[in-house]
Amino acid sequence: AYAFGQAIFGKIFDWVGTRMGFALSIGIWSIATALHAFGTGVKSLSLFRAILGVAEAGNWPGAAKGNAEWFPTKERALAQGIFNSGAAIGGLVSIPIIGFLAIHYSWQAIFVMVGLVGLLWLIPWMVLVKAPPKKHPWISDEEREYILSGQKVAVSVGSDQAAVDSYKPSTGQILSRKESWGVIIASAAIDPIWWLFVFWIPTYLAEVYSMDVKGIAIYGWVPYVGAMIGAFFGGLLSQNRIGAGWSVDKTRKFVITLGCLTMLPALLAMANPGGPTTAVLLMAVILFGFQTAIGSVQVLPADLFGSDSVGTLAGFSGMCAKFAAAGLIAFVPWLTAGGNYTPAFVIGAALAVTAMAAVWILCPKIEPLKSKK
Repeated sequence: AYAFGQAIFGKIFDWVGTRMGFALSIGIWSIATALHAFGTGVKSLSLFRAILGVAEAGNWPGAAKGNAEWFPTKERALAQGIFNSGAAIGGLVSIPIIGFLAIHYSWQAIFVMVGLVGLLWLIPWMVLVKAPPKKHPWISDEEREYILSGQKVAVSVGSDQAAVDSYKPSTGQILSRKESWGVIIASAAIDPIWWLFVFWIPTYLAEVYSMDVKGIAIYGWVPYVGAMIGAFFGGLLSQNRIGAGWSVDKTRKFVITLGCLTMLPALLAMANPGGPTTAVLLMAVILFGFQTAIGSVQVLPADLFGSDSVGTLAGFSGMCAKFAAAGLIAFVPWLTAGGNYTPAFVIGAALAVTAMAAVWILCPKIEPLKSKK
């Protein structure tokens, strides 16, 4: 449901805009979360989980579209990095918070509380985000000009800006471009690396190092610190390079390549890490490299297409990424039979190389696309 929701909400965001898209996504997501408290069995809980998954998926294509609307090109990777750091921070704080709530409240009450938090979030969202920058009444003319003019710096010298601005491709036209498939394949290759570790860190520590819940709590948060630092580092590096005069094409490829090359040796070293401290530090390096790269991958739709089409491409790439992640997660128990995780880490290294290759080969020049006509 989460995978299909990426494509569904990608189109919805392009149809209704960022403001109403997030209101629908997080409104439905929050209500579905609260409804878990009323589940009476597998069927009802599965239904509520499916609704939650579809609606929650809007978070990522919505972020890509909001980023494209509100930030000049040179700031997009940093904005995406700050946004992505939320996932890492969530990993750091959610376990102790939910653990504390579980001691004092029933599981039904926890779902209702989390759902209410999402609905409360809608109030400042609807108040603050009244319109896109072109029409927002609260920003100055100078700020509006800074945002909108900065979104055109990616157009190469000699390109027809009017042709770029007027290009509003259909879904079929978006998927006919090799650059779109570069984004989709890169997303589908790199995203499973995140889910491999997020999903399997506790099981890995329990199986390989015989840790109990207390031991996992002591070690399991460390990789998320690397992820949080990587999210900021990748964004700041991109902004720095574009500020130094690098093209968007050179900057995105450099940061994505650096992130993937950072992951590569650490993934291979996970085959025999030694003690648990070394293992979680290697995981932190891997998630640092992942977050360094993924922010630039996620802003590629905005670099290639106008804001009217960003959600669609981000949604399709997100859908393929989640299906790939689900496939790898389902495959891991078979790969790791007997507690040997080496095959999973080797596959992770191969996926990092695939993500790099997809961007370099299928996106020969990262810049706004014009109609083939």
